[in-house]
Amino acid sequence: MQSALFDIPALGSRISRQLATIRLTEGLPVISARRCSAALASALLLGLGVVNSAALVHNIAVGAPAHAVKQTTARATTTSSTPTLASRLNAVKNAKTLNYYPSTAGWSKMWTSWDAATIDADLARAASLGANNIRVIVFPTTFGWPTPSPTYVNRLDQFVDMAGARGMSVKLTLFDWWDGYTETDRSIAWAKTLLAPYKNDNRVLSVELQNEFNPDNATAVAWAKKIVPAVRAAFPTMPLTFSVDGGQGAQGMGKLKSLLAATPLDYYDFHFYGNSERALAMINQAEATVAPAPMVIGETGLSTLSSTEGEQAAFLGRVFEAAEIAGVPVAPWTLSDFASGAIPTSQVAKLPAQYNFGLYRLNGTAKPAAAVVKAGWANTAMPSSLMDPSFEAAAGQTPWRAYLPELGLATKTQAVRRTGSWSVTMSNTGKTSAGSPSYRVSPITPVKGGQKWHAEVWARGNATTGTTQIALSWFDINDKWLGGVSSNWLPNGTVGWTKLAVDGIAPAGAASMQVHIKSGENKGTVWFDDAVIVAS
Repeated sequence: MQSALFDIPALGSRISRQLATIRLTEGLPVISARRCSAALASALLLGLGVVNSAALVHNIAVGAPAHAVKQTTARATTTSSTPTLASRLNAVKNAKTLNYYPSTAGWSKMWTSWDAATIDADLARAASLGANNIRVIVFPTTFGWPTPSPTYVNRLDQFVDMAGARGMSVKLTLFDWWDGYTETDRSIAWAKTLLAPYKNDNRVLSVELQNEFNPDNATAVAWAKKIVPAVRAAFPTMPLTFSVDGGQGAQGMGKLKSLLAATPLDYYDFHFYGNSERALAMINQAEATVAPAPMVIGETGLSTLSSTEGEQAAFLGRVFEAAEIAGVPVAPWTLSDFASGAIPTSQVAKLPAQYNFGLYRLNGTAKPAAAVVKAGWANTAMPSSLMDPSFEAAAGQTPWRAYLPELGLATKTQAVRRTGSWSVTMSNTGKTSAGSPSYRVSPITPVKGGQKWHAEVWARGNATTGTTQIALSWFDINDKWLGGVSSNWLPNGTVGWTKLAVDGIAPAGAASMQVHIKSGENKGTVWFDDAVIVAS
């Protein structure tokens, strides 16, 4: 039997001592060595294994039912095999990573306001989306500098345990909110201390040495040139990376690669917050700057404060579709929206948009983006409602948006519709040299030069004048307009439902396309319904 391989009383005593620090920190009673031993023996008899047995005892520590581990046994990550650099790097290239902080305790507050039960519930939600890797960020000033505090080391250990029990590995980001670049020796010692328990633990997948590193900071670069080889020597099987901020983009990653040529990173971490309509071209550009090294999209997302939830879902849908073609994994930012006060006093806390990047709302309900991420990770078709072709989505759930609304605003109505319950209407519109007012959207399918595109929409008019059409416009990676094509016009006057259709070929250099249903200089009223947008 498996239990015959272990000294259960000794192991139970050791785990009891480890949990004692955690329990006392949380104001909870200590679990006795006898109780730990009993839990371990029961778990081993159930065939859960040492890793899951430890997770069982951990569940006891956080007050979770013992049967919770048994339910997740099939997906549990084990530490039975010693990882290699190749095995870890291969896992990095295929990881389904989710960036994570609790909704009420972001950034360093995750650690100072530690809530194991909430975190475990969040990890369950992440696993239900298909995540198999969780990125968590560590702050030296919080964890203890220059020596990590046992309290916070234990909390990190709990986190790795909880993630592992749910079948997920962990991506560790170090040295966030920190600029002590002249303290190289202390930095190396601190990193070695923190990472030592995970040297051969395949539940820890990789280490990002600093979040959004600035390659223009000469002191920071000098620090990086020393810490990379030092950490690599101590942990030769651990893939190492840096990310650069979204503003630096591909150029920043290329600069970082050049600066660290003597001590190259194992892979590069691209934070994508650009225009998702051009996602494939931008991802390809970023990959080219760091080739042949692998690249991941370590952060991406859209705040629903300044954009609608429908636009957020479409943003992530475009990124996932482009990343699949490019062969890079995608890590959305972040699991949940943040409550007021969740972000510690900082410049980040002063940015209202930072509170609304979540896949879930503060009340725990899913935004449309959650279904997109689940489909993206499962490599299944995106939700059929994502593009809202018949304009049936609830308020704030559509990716369509108004263009030149000052000349005439497109609105939804139930008064007239071809199918379903809703259509879109425009009345009394104008027109200028900038164009006609429209309702516009970009496809989820990545755009490339030479593609054939077809778009159509049904239109109905009442006393219409001017021009009512559906049109395609193409743009390059720098948002330069490359040209477009338009459909036949809806006949003026009062006409029944008429299909407007347009076909075109994306010109060379095209990186994005916009579809406009538009009506200019129209003194009457027009309705649109049942749009179709397809590439061939």
